[in-house]
Amino acid sequence: MAQIETRTDPMIINMGPHHPSMHGCFRLIVTLDGEDIVDCEPVIGYLHRGMEKIAESRTNTMYVPYVSRWDYYGGMFNEAVTVNAPEQLADIEVPKRASYIRTIMLELTRLTNHLLWFGPSFVSDLGGHAPFFYALREREIILDLFEAATGYRLINNNYFRIGGVAADLPYGWVDKCLDFCDYFIPKIDEYEKLVTDNPIFLRRVEGIGTITRDDAINWGLSGPMLRASGVKWDLRKVDHYECYDDFDWEIAWATEGDCLARYRVRMKEMRESTKIVRQACESLPGGAYENLEAKRLLEGRKSQWNDFDYNYIAKKLSPTFKIPAGEHYIRVEAGRGELGIYLIGNDNVFPWRWKIRPADFNNLQILPFLLKGVKVADLVAILASIDVVMGSVDR
Repeated sequence: MAQIETRTDPMIINMGPHHPSMHGCFRLIVTLDGEDIVDCEPVIGYLHRGMEKIAESRTNTMYVPYVSRWDYYGGMFNEAVTVNAPEQLADIEVPKRASYIRTIMLELTRLTNHLLWFGPSFVSDLGGHAPFFYALREREIILDLFEAATGYRLINNNYFRIGGVAADLPYGWVDKCLDFCDYFIPKIDEYEKLVTDNPIFLRRVEGIGTITRDDAINWGLSGPMLRASGVKWDLRKVDHYECYDDFDWEIAWATEGDCLARYRVRMKEMRESTKIVRQACESLPGGAYENLEAKRLLEGRKSQWNDFDYNYIAKKLSPTFKIPAGEHYIRVEAGRGELGIYLIGNDNVFPWRWKIRPADFNNLQILPFLLKGVKVADLVAILASIDVVMGSVDR
């Protein structure tokens, strides 16, 4: 008896821009043949706010409070790259203590990025809702540290300054940060026991959305997306910015290139970031509060602040600092990869052109390539493994 083959017409469906599995205001026009994805067209721009054009009508100092809104997962990465630009152009030497404080804040921001990706985004999209609360539990502690140092929790920290940071760390802050490091490593072990070897989780991510080493390079990927495909590349090691060379840490990378490898890389990065934070806190150069208390003990009176007391910030840059004529590019290793600023100066206080290069915008371009031929259920896992924030993509 001859087999009867059932044929269906291609079906075009919209996923997003308002959809439980879309990471922000993102739309996918998906063409399906049954459960198989034939083609897809990403549509972005729903969250565009003109952040690049705003920068061209602000001085660098005026623009710093805006930048946390590019990426509400990792606002301090945006602050870092924004202040690094004039520091390099004006050859400003950042005090050692300020550089250590910046490094601590950047790595804590990396932890908040990966925690929000791990629980509410990645594992939750796959149906595992328990890690949602586990991850937010630890993230709240980091936000408490941010609030104590900057006055804000999630975004708009406005803590980085040209030449350093806005204020020194509050008294006792370092001890609380070290307590968090002791607390957090066992929690990562807890995540691993809960998720990593779960057979249902492995069936959903292992061998799915595989990116070869050559494809990762040719598509211009960066961050965990690149390192999970066998490319051992991290700007913290390559560009030697801030004080990362002072610490003992390793680049997290893998070779499989699938969704599982990207998950493992980010879990390893959380361990390495915690190591960096611990080392920075333990070897933090002396500063304002330590010096002030020593003076009070020795002199028995209220001490007067001097130049040494303010070693959390360099000499202030003139508000009328002019950006030298020419093209400049500055980059940092953010939570999702290379975050860069390309600017063109013309000896004016305002940049002639300010172009943001967010990692997730570039990483997202490989999505149609990965989705062709996979099942609809795998779409959610692949998109979640990329880790995108549409505020950063659209800017």
